[in-house]
Amino acid sequence: MAEPVAADLQRYRAGYALKAEKVSTVVQPSLIDYAKERGVDLIQIDLNKPLTEQGPFNCIIHKVYTQEWKKMLAELTAKHPDVAILDPPELIEPLHSRVSMLNVVTLLEIPLEKETVGIPKQVVLEESSQDDDRDQALDLKFPLIAKPLLANGNLGSHELCLVFDHDGLKTLSKPLVLQEFVNHGGVIFKVYVAGQRVTCVKRKSLPDVPEDKLGTLKGTLPFSLISSIIVQENSHHDGISEEERNVEKAEMPSEILTEELARALREATGLNLFNVDVIRDANDSRRYLVVDINYCPGYAKLPSYESFFTDFLLDLASK
Repeated sequence: MAEPVAADLQRYRAGYALKAEKVSTVVQPSLIDYAKERGVDLIQIDLNKPLTEQGPFNCIIHKVYTQEWKKMLAELTAKHPDVAILDPPELIEPLHSRVSMLNVVTLLEIPLEKETVGIPKQVVLEESSQDDDRDQALDLKFPLIAKPLLANGNLGSHELCLVFDHDGLKTLSKPLVLQEFVNHGGVIFKVYVAGQRVTCVKRKSLPDVPEDKLGTLKGTLPFSLISSIIVQENSHHDGISEEERNVEKAEMPSEILTEELARALREATGLNLFNVDVIRDANDSRRYLVVDINYCPGYAKLPSYESFFTDFLLDLASK
């Protein structure tokens, strides 16, 4: 890594290594320009060149999981131990399994007076499981969400579906996680974390499954088809659909809940960059459930994300 020149010492240099298709979800030109004005230089890392020959860097943000990249990070850390790695690969890896990802939530101690935070009831069907082992699912109440066990960003890791009966279970490929579907008003809360910075937004989610629909729905249904089959699309005079109206009127979780959840997860995982998908039980407004945790998510979807992310980098610089 080249030695910093005098001008570099007054600026904070953040290298970023992202797959080509992920760059625009985290580091847009607007962020580069905004950060530059505030003394932070965002520098794209060339994955085809040795990392130790690039830079200098004060920190490295990455979402690359190859063995070659891990080797490059280790070599850089050995040569420049003062460079902050956001985040170390060994701390990210538990988020690649939908089991270890959520298990950490069950161990959290979050001081809340009224609300509770947990996870939906779930079981794991391993690849080596026999058909009889599917009886584990008998302890769960249909409908179920079937998720691939791995959540490492590969195409197959996003192929989720709803399962309505035991015949549907027989068609699924293992390994997978079966999770009870909890009606939640068709709204999901996404808590974005960047170090000490926390913000929450609400988004459209899977619609509730009414009891009278359960008797007519059979087998499995991909997430992409659920809304069109379960929800009768009704648009109001202003052109807003019923689903969008649900999001609009949904009350946000308290700031105490989102801040405490982010803090507890940050301390438990050691990670700086992640987001948490949270739902609120439609039958108990005080019950919140974590359904997913994603590493280095698409921060660019946030309003005013340039200041949110730059402030995080400035926090690092101040340390």
